[in-house]
Amino acid sequence: MKIGFIGTGVMGHAIVGHLMDAGHELFVFNRTKSKTDDLVERGAVWKDTPKEITEASEIIFTMVGYPSDVEETYFGPKGILQADVNDKILVDLTTSTPSLAVKIYDAAKEKGASALDAPVSGGDLGAKNATLTIMVGGDESTYEKVLPLFEVMGKTFAYQGKAGSGQHTKMANQIMIAGTMTGMTELLVYAKAAGLDVEKVIETVGGGSAANWSLANYSPRILKEDYSAGFFVKHFIKDLGIALDEAESMNIDLPATKVARKLYVELADKGFENDGTQALIKLWWD
Repeated sequence: MKIGFIGTGVMGHAIVGHLMDAGHELFVFNRTKSKTDDLVERGAVWKDTPKEITEASEIIFTMVGYPSDVEETYFGPKGILQADVNDKILVDLTTSTPSLAVKIYDAAKEKGASALDAPVSGGDLGAKNATLTIMVGGDESTYEKVLPLFEVMGKTFAYQGKAGSGQHTKMANQIMIAGTMTGMTELLVYAKAAGLDVEKVIETVGGGSAANWSLANYSPRILKEDYSAGFFVKHFIKDLGIALDEAESMNIDLPATKVARKLYVELADKGFENDGTQALIKLWWD
């Protein structure tokens, strides 16, 4: 299958590799061209714009940074929807806003294309190990067509409902992660202050009801002082902002999520916006 992929960052790069390994023909675009060099060496084909990617592909995946980037990628002068998209499938893997997902879906439908919002969770490890969780909104019939490709890049995937439902599900996911990241961080701060063997504490509580993905995957990185970005602080702030905006529009209050976002904004203000989310510990540890 001819697949276009726009956005070969930390996660997108790994996903492209899996799709190539599965025997598909890949066309790639990234704002920083050098990030596609090794993929091109492996056989992917570089294209100069999202429009050119679309013209060469049957299915187009996008995985960019912010809703503004998604807007430009789809609706910009050299964007996806400037091409003839009739009978093509457009899949946005970016964590973006539900309203933008609906806008893309409607615009694609008007031009004879199908669109899915399919944000993912699992970070760099999930992308590298093809164990991502994929949350999908749009038409179920389109989801069924793309499912074999989701199976190449992920482990858990589910159709959530109409356009925008994938993004809403991702917001629910990020709300939960906000709680586990702050809980994991405060656990480490407390254990260290109490003079405990922090590594032993992690092993012990990780075997009980306190077990969670953040504790298992991020606490070992913290102990190694590895703050490389599996998921950027700046992108988590963006996600929590979307979640809080959506919550406000539904007249619900999420006080714990507000506190988590405030802490991550403080972390970014200290210059750590390009670190991984595990860098939250830096608010307490030097």
